[in-house]
Amino acid sequence: MKGVALALCSVLLVSLAQLLLRVAMRNLPSPETWLQHGQFLLLLGTGLGAYALSMLCWIVALRYMPLNRLYPLLSLSYVLVWLAAIAIPVLGESFRWSSFAGVLLILLGVTAITLPQKQKGQVS
Repeated sequence: MKGVALALCSVLLVSLAQLLLRVAMRNLPSPETWLQHGQFLLLLGTGLGAYALSMLCWIVALRYMPLNRLYPLLSLSYVLVWLAAIAIPVLGESFRWSSFAGVLLILLGVTAITLPQKQKGQVS
């Protein structure tokens, strides 16, 4: 259970990082004026910090769960970022049915991989 919680924390943090970096990059000032743009630096720094914390959670989660069970959970970040990107107006992303179909396939895949497997000789 601890591994799943850490992995989900990693997924949430990496999703947050993607969204923050997207907002920061939408209004990217020229590099020589970065220090004059506090909001840009705050978004950029927070996004990079979220990536770092996500990696820390991931590393610790690897201690508690096998990689073949843990890794599919990372795909959930694609779903979360997609949902937030179309739900948060400042990101300026639009809904597309093809993207929705892709998200459904990701969710089906994660479900299929993470479902408990029957042991040989076990009757359902």
